[in-house]
Amino acid sequence: MKNLKSLVSSFFKVTVVFCFFLLFSNKKYSVFAQAQFGITLCGAEFGQLNMPGVIGKDYIYPSVNDIQYFNQKGADIMQLPFRWERIQKNLGEPLDTTELGHITRFVDQCLVYKTKVILIMQNYGRYRLNGVDYVVGSPQVSLEHYKDVWQKIAEKLNYRINIYAYGIMAEPNNMNGYSWFNAAQSAINGVRLSDKHTTILVDGENFSNPFTWLSYNDNLKYLSDPINKLVFNSHCYFDRDFSGKYAESYDQSGVDEMVGVKRLQPFVNWLQNNRLKGYVGEFGVPKDDKRWLTVMNNFLSYLETNGLGGCYWAAGRWWDEYPLSIQPKNGMDQPQLLVYQKYLQGYSNTNASNYNRN
Repeated sequence: MKNLKSLVSSFFKVTVVFCFFLLFSNKKYSVFAQAQFGITLCGAEFGQLNMPGVIGKDYIYPSVNDIQYFNQKGADIMQLPFRWERIQKNLGEPLDTTELGHITRFVDQCLVYKTKVILIMQNYGRYRLNGVDYVVGSPQVSLEHYKDVWQKIAEKLNYRINIYAYGIMAEPNNMNGYSWFNAAQSAINGVRLSDKHTTILVDGENFSNPFTWLSYNDNLKYLSDPINKLVFNSHCYFDRDFSGKYAESYDQSGVDEMVGVKRLQPFVNWLQNNRLKGYVGEFGVPKDDKRWLTVMNNFLSYLETNGLGGCYWAAGRWWDEYPLSIQPKNGMDQPQLLVYQKYLQGYSNTNASNYNRN
């Protein structure tokens, strides 16, 4: 049995190395050069009120079947949200080896399918201590703590060359007077102590809302990266309150089919005016009204025209009846995927549905 395990392990390592050679030719991915689209695979960030929680009960990691399914649909980017409290159970201490193992296993599984990975710290500008969320930059969760965790993550993952980007923090908001700019710079500095190759995704204050980007995040243009591989990451939803909850119907929301384009324009203008690169790491629509699909199609066309990519929110086995989910149900593709699939890098036009992309 021991010899069999050793043989299986050796086979997997050889497979990974072979994929390195075929897919990457020993080169790291650099700053996004064109519009590329992917899928957010949720689960590892679940159980947010129970930290660190128990895997399989409070949270899960995506399966190989999840990766394979969306890869076959054309997605060659998988975005993985994770929680700081799990990868580093005590601030300033070494990373948790078990949790790090789950993350690296996911990255390696994606590599087998020639799939790139974006890792996103899904903490909203906070760290939970004894049931209380403390803002990054506060005495309890200092900038040094934040720099430390990203230095350690980058150190452990630096050699995994299918990592497309590090998302240093998802949706910072209501920072209670502490500076998100200073926090972001600390995380950038931490990454660069260990990794001088990988792109860094920087979300913005106010939940990374592109419509209010200039008001909350204009100063982010002054962030410094010694290798100039920062990409600014907005999250765009189309309901009345920008939240992505879609609590109201399409008619009640008071929107039109170009709402996504209108909401993204301030962010796009900011990027262009400052010659910066951007991404839309979250967007999604419900499946209960075809008009939302038209909104998303117009939005995606605008993204593609402006050279911005993005990741759909979201997929994952635990979403159940979540209206935005594109996790297959009873073996059937979800309606949102039939629209989105035409924008995915690996999609073959010979499989296109009759949905009007233009």
